Amino acid sequence: MATLRVGVLGLGEAGGLVAADLVEAGADVVGYDPRVPRLPGVTTAADEAAAVEGCELVLAVTAAEDAPTALANAAAGLAPGTLYADLSTGPDGLKCALAERAAAAGATFADVAIMSPVPGRGLQAPMLVSGEGADRFAAALTSLGGSVTVVPGGPGAAARRKLLRSVVYKGLGAAVVEAHEAACAAGLGDWLLEHVADELAAMDRDTATRLLEGSRRHAVRREAEMAAAGEVVRGLGVPSPLSDAARAVLARLAAPESDHE
Repeated sequence: MATLRVGVLGLGEAGGLVAADLVEAGADVVGYDPRVPRLPGVTTAADEAAAVEGCELVLAVTAAEDAPTALANAAAGLAPGTLYADLSTGPDGLKCALAERAAAAGATFADVAIMSPVPGRGLQAPMLVSGEGADRFAAALTSLGGSVTVVPGGPGAAARRKLLRSVVYKGLGAAVVEAHEAACAAGLGDWLLEHVADELAAMDRDTATRLLEGSRRHAVRREAEMAAAGEVVRGLGVPSPLSDAARAVLARLAAPESDHE
């Protein structure tokens, strides 16, 4: 079997770990990142176009705002049929635009969402993939030890799932930061972390359902509770954007149906 040649655009934390695992798995890896001049086992290219030249698979592991530039700069080096996989965390519209630009360059596009932190997992971090090149991407990465699930839909379908989940997980992280800062100001930092850890450990599908249904059923009472919570947080000298946002959501749920249809 011929060695798979993979171009990696972006060799930061995630891209560097994925590239290292690809090398370990036996792939021929060429990389480009103006901020990371050299990575063991990875051939360093002068620019994006050089990094993707002759590659069957390209992994663009950049920030979402850098994804269009990475593709534009790589386009000249893409051979017809090259599988161009964008792993940035961007919205549906960005992924669709990237797919169109990749097609114009003769490449096949895959929208990839990395669904867990890459450190500690590397190439085995679970990924979702959608778009025209989804099956090819899944086959290639799985053969190298990756963990990939194909989801139905075109470009943006994988990203949409990740970003909807981000509302919960990144929102939860921000809420813990706000609560912990206020708890520390009250001398209760350790207690709060222990309490939150116990609650999270006990969560299951029923918990999620209760959170959803209970927020609607008890919106009026919970809105008042979050108004009080925000007052306590601010009284401890800590900004309360998460408490205020939660109150706003509950206020919307508490409003008469005709007010928010």
